[in-house]
Amino acid sequence: MKTEEKKEKPFRGNIYVIRNEQIISEGQSFRDGRVLLEKTSGFADWANRIPNTLDTRFGSASAGKVFVAVGILQLIEQGKLRWEDTLGELVDREWNLIDRDVTVRQLLTHTSGVPDYFDESTMEEYEELWVDFPNYRIRHNSDLLPLFIEKPMMYPKGEKFQYNNSGYVLLALILETITGQDFDRYLQENVFDRCHMHSTGYYELDRLPEKCANHYIFCPDTGDFRTHIFTVDAKGTGAGGAYTTVKDIVRFWENLLNGSLLSKEMVAAMLQKQAGDGEEAYGYGVWIWENPEGENCPYFQGCDPGVSFLSEYHPQSGTISVLMSNYGDDVWEEMRRLRPLLYGDRQG
Repeated sequence: MKTEEKKEKPFRGNIYVIRNEQIISEGQSFRDGRVLLEKTSGFADWANRIPNTLDTRFGSASAGKVFVAVGILQLIEQGKLRWEDTLGELVDREWNLIDRDVTVRQLLTHTSGVPDYFDESTMEEYEELWVDFPNYRIRHNSDLLPLFIEKPMMYPKGEKFQYNNSGYVLLALILETITGQDFDRYLQENVFDRCHMHSTGYYELDRLPEKCANHYIFCPDTGDFRTHIFTVDAKGTGAGGAYTTVKDIVRFWENLLNGSLLSKEMVAAMLQKQAGDGEEAYGYGVWIWENPEGENCPYFQGCDPGVSFLSEYHPQSGTISVLMSNYGDDVWEEMRRLRPLLYGDRQG
């Protein structure tokens, strides 16, 4: 979508913000959280003028990595997986030039160096992937392997932090190998159901359930929109692609922070910096906004054609914010506008 077009239109999507300061001091449930902001705008179905509602399910793009990270951390806590287990030990196949000794920890923290099928430092548009390889073929994690299995390592394992989509595809394959389940079935049973996230899942674009938004890309040549069905994977993978609602994301944060998904010790490790620095600080499946004047804020985000997603937790105030757009609108700019209003002098 052109920058000019963004400026002419108000934000289209859902914004939901809650706060409960008691959580911080007493470790109580988030269920009594006070709603600070609740906003819906835009159309879930543009052609038929069906509006978005709080129950609309949006694509979340790379934000889904946080769910895969939780699944992997659960297996580590159960003793079924170790931080230093290697890709070659865990998944028995020919890895060609990919280093078989990259570890689970390195995959989690984007320090593995495995070839990235969508290297965001060199590729501008996700849509470029499907010029010669049709997106409708991507319905399982293994379907993405042909896009990177023949490529060399980007750098020696552990050498540096560089955001990597392939790494989370490999984590999902590891999860499937250990559990004997498709990764989305495992996450459904062990994350979404446990959190009562009844409107969240990995759906095929040609079999979407009710209340799923269409996602739109603006076409400057015609002045109207097209959907993103030919620009993203037909079904989400470990790299991202879950559909969800703003309230389900709040439920995810609630259960994560209350220790319902992982031990408090593991949650603390997940939400603190493990790799990267500055604006690219990263925990396990989450980015870290390093706050020089208080506690750091974890967040997860995603961006695909027609999709933008951001959710952050501000521990000093107990605030959870969720922003989603099915027109690819700038959720990050919206969040920058909100922070002074939400956090005041506690924003950092």
